[in-house]
Amino acid sequence: MFKHSQLESVKAWVAHPAHAAMPLHARVQRAIRQLIVDGALGAGKPLPASRALAQSLGVSRDTIEVAYGQLHAEGFIERRVGSGSFVAEMTEFTPGRRLAQRDTLLRNQAPKLSKRGAAMFGSGGIREQLLPRPFVHGVPETRTFPLQLWERLERQVRKEMGAQTLLHCDPQGSEPLRRAIADYVNLERGARASVDRVLVLTSSQQALSLCANMLLDPGDRIFIEDPAYYGARKAFDAAGVDCVPIPVDRQGLSVDQITAQPRRAKAVFLTPSHQFPTGATLALDRRLALIEWATRHQTWIVEDDYDSEFHYAGKPTACVQGLDPHDRTIYIGTFTKSLFPGLRIGYVVLPPQLVKPMTVARTLLDGHSASMAQLTLARFMEGGHFGAHVRTMRGVYATRLDVLVRLVRRHLSGFVEPRVPVGGLQLPCVLTCDLPERTAVDAARRAGIEVLGLSGLHHARDGEAGFLMGFAAYTPLEIEGAVKKLAKALRAATKS
Repeated sequence: MFKHSQLESVKAWVAHPAHAAMPLHARVQRAIRQLIVDGALGAGKPLPASRALAQSLGVSRDTIEVAYGQLHAEGFIERRVGSGSFVAEMTEFTPGRRLAQRDTLLRNQAPKLSKRGAAMFGSGGIREQLLPRPFVHGVPETRTFPLQLWERLERQVRKEMGAQTLLHCDPQGSEPLRRAIADYVNLERGARASVDRVLVLTSSQQALSLCANMLLDPGDRIFIEDPAYYGARKAFDAAGVDCVPIPVDRQGLSVDQITAQPRRAKAVFLTPSHQFPTGATLALDRRLALIEWATRHQTWIVEDDYDSEFHYAGKPTACVQGLDPHDRTIYIGTFTKSLFPGLRIGYVVLPPQLVKPMTVARTLLDGHSASMAQLTLARFMEGGHFGAHVRTMRGVYATRLDVLVRLVRRHLSGFVEPRVPVGGLQLPCVLTCDLPERTAVDAARRAGIEVLGLSGLHHARDGEAGFLMGFAAYTPLEIEGAVKKLAKALRAATKS
């Protein structure tokens, strides 16, 4: 028998005004044939008895018999004496084949999108590898994460709060987590945060998108580092914002080029603690000059402090937000790098006047972050486990960075020069040979090694050639094996 939806489809086809000129039996026959062609009725599926289908459609049994006869003559169905009618076995019309063919055609057509939609689609989005391999950047070590401790804290939360953890959460974020975040960034990053100024999000990327759409109109200008974090550039591009590149040197963003600009911008985006991808730290005098400029022109500073927990040389500099007494700085942080990517919790410390607008805006995106994860993370931080984990991983990552630098200098000295950063989860390497960057990156990928090209992170895509090598997620032994494979791949590429 037909499913209800299939019967309704036949009824709709038969009753459609566009088919009114056809004889009734032809309409029934065409409707059933379309179900077979679309794959809705697969080979071997039984058709309703003619008497039953006639009754369901409100037509004579003879009409159904004529329709079935035509389908049989065309080879769409088989009629077995004493058993009924069945969809025939046809290679051309195997279930889903025609649907798949149609879907393929539709996928290859240019979609009719809005300008913003086209910009978002054209950007290619942000793609993360589900199972990262050396040397994917920005990925922390997750194999040694204290999962049993995390599960114990999660059970405590569930036992104490019960079904409340299954309900909606405050869109600004759970109060215990916001308090823990404020206490942490105030102590460790020198921020000026309070529980009512923290907005918990799913990621720093969501924070960037909120800033792009809530603070800037299409056509507005934003000063952005050059080279820059690709996720930020894509977020601003998708919002129709004009990204004005500002060079980065060994002391970070060239703030003097911002203050000298004849046309002002509504915001500036930067990664001052550990510039992506160069690893430079923004000098204190530049931080103060930037704050003074933003205050004078009433512009916003969007500060992405994405991996500042991992600092290996000297003392970390206080975040820009903590130095800004005028509340022009939006401070973005994430637990993706410090804990694990699957947690999907980031946050932003906002100027007071932006808290309500940003919170309302995030309700239009995803409502709120998962309650259970927020409350468990709050316990993890309150118990001192977060600080302990970060300190442990800081030592592990420092060792892995040293190993990578040593191996690069030993095995890749003829190809690249490492630019050793003071912190972070990746090592920038500049090409010193005649090998084009694209050739080097492709050769690495063919050898099973992932590196991110540097030149594509520049505004004009003609910056210094090289690549980023992530090291945090890989053991010294894995790093050594991957560096040797990369060296072999680059040697082969220079000979081809």
